[in-house]
Amino acid sequence: MIALPPPKADVLARRDEIVSALRAIAGASAAIAEPVRLKAYESDGLTAYAQTPLAVVLPVTVAEVAAVMRLCHRLGVRVVPRGAGTSPSGGALPLEDAVVLGVSRMNRILEIGLTDRWARVEAAATNLAITKAVEGDGFFHAPDPSSQLACMIAGNVAMNSGGAHCLKYGVTSNNLLGLKVVMMEGEENSPLL
Repeated sequence: MIALPPPKADVLARRDEIVSALRAIAGASAAIAEPVRLKAYESDGLTAYAQTPLAVVLPVTVAEVAAVMRLCHRLGVRVVPRGAGTSPSGGALPLEDAVVLGVSRMNRILEIGLTDRWARVEAAATNLAITKAVEGDGFFHAPDPSSQLACMIAGNVAMNSGGAHCLKYGVTSNNLLGLKVVMMEGEENSPLL
């Protein structure tokens, strides 16, 4: 049994204020608070445990992610990051008083350097999308978990995913040159490359 921390009553009481502020940052359609729409985010691949989150926000830019993190930090709201939710480990299991920050709309492949064998991608680029972008030139994205059709780079990094190719090419951390990270206070680090 997973023991979750008790919800913060003061955060639950400010739900409408928090949702309104999230909508001001990401747009009305990108901040989800309706119970029926929250159902899809109440668990990851570990469906034995489920919890409806306070809200879900789906930013499009790093600036929006940073703004959401600053808001949640200032208001004392827990944040649960989420990629595709394909992991059966409970890594994206939300809390009743938490905002799920889903990166699914940040899915672009920004730049590819075939000569030096690198790609700069957004958090929700899927493993398979990266492979499709380079396979015509004889390349592939080495970490290949069984869920590579849907799993996203953000989740791969969080879980250090592998797959059959990891025996030869290593897991995600062995194939990572750098990250641009938004810290919990909303500060962006410089890309590490």
